[in-house]
Amino acid sequence: MSHPVRTSPRTAVAGSAPRLEIDLSAIAANTRLLARRSTGDLMAVVKADGFGHGAVAVARTALAAGASSLGVTSIAEAQALRAAGLHAPVLSWLNAVDADWAGAVGQDVDVAIPSRDHLDALTRATIGARVHLSLDTGMGRDGCSPVEWADLCRAARMAERQGRLTVVGMMGHLPCADVPEDPSNSRGRNRFSWGLMTARAAGLRPTVRHLAATSATLLDPLAHHTTTRVGAGLVGIDPSRTTALRPALTLTAPLVEVRSIHGGTSIGYGHTWTAPGPTRLGLVPLGYADGLPRSASGRAEMQVRGERVPVVGRISMDMAVVDLGASGAEVGEIVTVFGPGDAGEPTVREWADAADVLEHEIVTGLGARVARGFRPARPPAAALRSVR
Repeated sequence: MSHPVRTSPRTAVAGSAPRLEIDLSAIAANTRLLARRSTGDLMAVVKADGFGHGAVAVARTALAAGASSLGVTSIAEAQALRAAGLHAPVLSWLNAVDADWAGAVGQDVDVAIPSRDHLDALTRATIGARVHLSLDTGMGRDGCSPVEWADLCRAARMAERQGRLTVVGMMGHLPCADVPEDPSNSRGRNRFSWGLMTARAAGLRPTVRHLAATSATLLDPLAHHTTTRVGAGLVGIDPSRTTALRPALTLTAPLVEVRSIHGGTSIGYGHTWTAPGPTRLGLVPLGYADGLPRSASGRAEMQVRGERVPVVGRISMDMAVVDLGASGAEVGEIVTVFGPGDAGEPTVREWADAADVLEHEIVTGLGARVARGFRPARPPAAALRSVR
């Protein structure tokens, strides 16, 4: 086997390191587009640190661009928003029975209740909660079973009469909203309507009703009710792939090493790639510990000097290798891993396709070792033009 011939070592550009830039103007533009498509209010879902984009920054941007409330999974996520000075209505919908219910009420956080056990624990722990009852409308995972729904509604109404809580909302979720013709969507809408009638028959009057997430917000007006919940769409991910949303992330890194190799040289763990001829390789200091999916090895691309170059060999914990070919790139030059695609660079969608995962997995999996920076939102007119 031929041995690699290294180029003369050079030091990377001073201060250069992997960097993730979040374009807040993209988030603002997406929010405005989604608010226009919603027939009701828009709840900005900023769970999982705003889908990896920074929960506080995404929340502030979305509220300024037309969202009227916020949604998260845990009470802790909601409390972090309150600690950052955000006072908009916020709903937490995924908590254990022994959650910090009193803490939620103390910080004016609405909570979703999916079962009698949750309801009983809430009423034992605190007084004055604002509750959204959660109905399983077809997901088969979260929300109250239809079999138990009437009982939950009656118990919630009794607690309401006792002054222990107020049922302000009702929620559900559609399993196949990205495929509008799927019959489960109509079944889910019908179940939600039935659930609302059942709640009203028990004496409840939920004024905030939300069933649609991103895909249904874009494709299914019948699912909108008073509010739509949008998370992935805010950051440029459309699961239905029907709408030109603006990706908000750009991930870059410097080349920390460049070497010339002979044909026949094999690269990385398992020697899954062997150079067919002489070429130059670049080492990128990002790996699966930073969120690059190992399953994209040998399939994904990056961009150097305006040209795409393939990722070769296996992506390892801390590094990936690209075949620079004849690009002439040297140590210290910046590689674009993915971005919005404006300059021909790979996108998050392309990386997700290469790894056979959701875009959501890519953006929420980016590790803490990557430094973050924010590009401020531009005025609305400029931001809107960017998504056309």
